[in-house]
Order: sequence, then C-alpha cells, then structure tokens
Amino acid sequence: MSRSTRNLSLTILDQEKSEQIHEASLYLMENVGMKIEGTRAFKLLHDNGAVTTNEGFTLIPRELVERALKSVPKELVLYKRDGEPSIKINNVNAVYFGTHADQLELVDPLSGRVRKFLRKDTAMMCKLADYLTNIHFILSVGMSADLRPEVQSQITFLETVKHFSKTINFSTNDIGALKDIIEIAAIVAGGLNNLQERPFIFYLCDPIPPLAHPKESTEKLYISAENRIPVVYMPYCMMGGTSPMSLAGTLAQCNADILTGLVITQLVSEGSPFIYGSMPSVFDMRSTIGSYGAPEFHLLVAASSDLAAYYGIPFFGTAGCTDAKVLDEQAVAETTMELFSTMLSKANIVHDVGVMDHCNSVSPELVVLADEIIEGLKHYTQGVQVNAEELALDVIKEVGPGGDYLTNLHTLLNIKKVWYPSLFSRDMQNINESQIKEKVKEKISNIMESHQVPQLNKSILMELEKWSAKLE
Repeated sequence: MSRSTRNLSLTILDQEKSEQIHEASLYLMENVGMKIEGTRAFKLLHDNGAVTTNEGFTLIPRELVERALKSVPKELVLYKRDGEPSIKINNVNAVYFGTHADQLELVDPLSGRVRKFLRKDTAMMCKLADYLTNIHFILSVGMSADLRPEVQSQITFLETVKHFSKTINFSTNDIGALKDIIEIAAIVAGGLNNLQERPFIFYLCDPIPPLAHPKESTEKLYISAENRIPVVYMPYCMMGGTSPMSLAGTLAQCNADILTGLVITQLVSEGSPFIYGSMPSVFDMRSTIGSYGAPEFHLLVAASSDLAAYYGIPFFGTAGCTDAKVLDEQAVAETTMELFSTMLSKANIVHDVGVMDHCNSVSPELVVLADEIIEGLKHYTQGVQVNAEELALDVIKEVGPGGDYLTNLHTLLNIKKVWYPSLFSRDMQNINESQIKEKVKEKISNIMESHQVPQLNKSILMELEKWSAKLE
C-alpha cells in the first residue's frame, strides 16, 4: 500500500482555537439556521428536533451534532477496484493524493495548448494516474465536451472504471446519475454488499455557501448514506463573496455547513462513512475568480484539517493545483507551496493534483511533475529519527578524524535512504536550458506506450457495455 507518511506536522488551530470555532459553528446552526431543501432530509431533521423559522431557516440543535460525532466512523479504508486495500486512514500521519479523470479543459501534453476535454482523454488520464506511485485515486466528474450533459457523469465513470485500477472518487451532475453509478460500481464489486464492505468508490458533493443545502445536495447525502457509500461534503467558500472577509469567520461558516451534512448522513444511517471536506478560499476582487493558488486558501485548508482532526474525522483536502493557465513558473511555485503545506497539515485524502486555471483545466504534465515533488517532500516530512542506529557513533569512530565514508559498508547499506530525483537535474555540468519539460513529455509517452492497466473480468465488461449502450 503506497502512501506518504509524515512525522513532521503543522498546527494552525490548537485545541483552544478549534473549540472556539466549533462553538461558533454550533451558534450558527442553532441561532441563524440553515436553508434546507429536499423533503426527505427536511423531514428527518424535524423528526429529530430541528425547527424551521418563519423565514424558512432550519435551526439544528447541538445535541444532533454531538450524536453524529459519536456515531461517525473515525477510521476509513478505501479499496482498489480488485478489492485490495488502497487508502487506510486511522491517524493523521497518512496522506494520499488524487488527480482528475476529466475536466472542462485539457492542457494537451503533446501540443502544450489548452483545448476542450474529450471522452478519449479520460483513458489517458487514468493510465497516467494508474502508473504514478504518488497518485492514489482519481476523480471522475463528468465534463467531457463530446458527451451529452444528461449522461456525462455515468459515461465518464464507465470509462474511468475500465481504465483505472485504484480507488475512484466521483461526483455527478444530478441525483439520477449518482444512483446509476452506485449500480455500476456494484456490478464491478460483485454486488452492493461487497461494495459496502470493500468500497473502491467514494462520493463528493457540496452545499451552496453561505448556509444553504439545496435538494440536490441533501438527496445526494441521503442516497450515499442509505447505501453506506463514503461521502465527502465540501463547501467551497470564497472570502468576501460567499463567506465573511475573515479567516476565522470563514472557517466557522464552512464548519457549520459540513456539520450539517454530517448530521444528515448519521440520521439516515448511523455509522455511515463520512469525510470532512473544506475549500475556503478568497474571492479575488481584481479578477472575480475563486483562487486555487492563494496562500490564504491553503492556510485555511490546513486549518480545516485541524478541525477534522479535532473531531477525529478523515479530511479531504486540496493541493497540487494552480491559477496559472499553462505550466510555467507560477504553476510550479503554487503547486509546490500547496503540496508542502498539505503534507505538513493533517490532511488525509488530497484532490486536484494537476488542476490549473482555477479549476478549469487539468494538465497531465503537472500531474507527473507533482508526483516527483511529492516524492521529494516525503523525504522532508519524515523528520529526523534519533536513536543509536541513526546516530551511527560506531561508524564515525571507525572512520575516524580525516577519514571518508564513501567506501564504508554503512554508506552502501544506507545509500537508498536519500532521494534521487528522476526529473530534476543534479548533473555536475548542466546545459544552459531546462530539460524538465522534455523529460516530463518523455515520461508521459513511455507510460502511454508501456503501462498496462489490469483488465476487468470479461463478464463485468459485458455488463458495463450494456450500461454504455443504454446511456448512449
């Protein structure tokens, strides 16, 4: 099971600050309320003590939050397509990264130009992610330009599950697509019971900040919970636009929305798996975008991971992305800063690796480059172990003053403990131009030519083809 393990960690919110934000969130839930739509969720909340004001805002008592926090699983195991464990979360030390199977646009690795994402590109993104050691899951969204919107989510998932053997995160354009994909995943897993016991999928949905939970969101939570499919509930708040122009206020509002989603899932099915997701960024007043590269965004993501750790719930974060349109100095700077921040935070599952242009496009080249950056950062976040073996006093004594370690057996036995990059250059004499982009392109080309994703069973493939024919 490949993962990034960190012994170093960064704390933005200590126990006292986490408690203050928790209390502020409960105040919002109990006194300001939520705009709850969706008959089933609305009734469920009212049957358990929630009330709705004349203005239409549902007040959620803290007792429901406390009950939900007791019943939600604190550990989570997600599996590969073949049922082997892939992502295991039972503490804050493990972090897993994921990229996209599709997106609105693709930064084409051959031409370098930005173009619309097409159905055929999903196979490429899946094969790339399947090969890369530090990419543990892929996000299937449903955005291919050459597919009808009504079936984009389902067909993209079909393409993803055929071309990717690891864990699949998915979102859908509508409620019906969610139901379809659960059925499709159940076929691959050998039945719904097997899918529930060894989930190789997990779902991503969100509220609409501030404090609004439309029918599509609450129904998606409801369906995920009743089928016991792990679900991420993740508000995307923009400071000054859809959340207060303050860090703490934005965290409190996001947290209130997430806790509302948690309460709904636990009322539907006590003990159903839930993942805390949060994307609190800034509304850039000059460009009117929600920034994916802003330092405040990734500070708040790290702070949100502290809140998730405070509750003991797995956290779904964001890193490895950029506001840049193409792979340039800005893209590399923002991507590296974010990956460093998230690997020092308490994040567990991290999405959006390789996403560019504030989430309009995905770059296969940036995914490959991020894989290399993550590998290097793993050697930083391991920290320094101090014990008799690591102090190596006997080795120092053996070599003695003025000696050298190059031919010492200790060096030979431990030489692979340090990181040797495959893309970055440490040559004695470097040429006067960058070779990185060519190395990245060559690596992508080699993966496309040589990597073979394990094939699904023929009977499963036949069932998937039936689904594809029905949808098309």
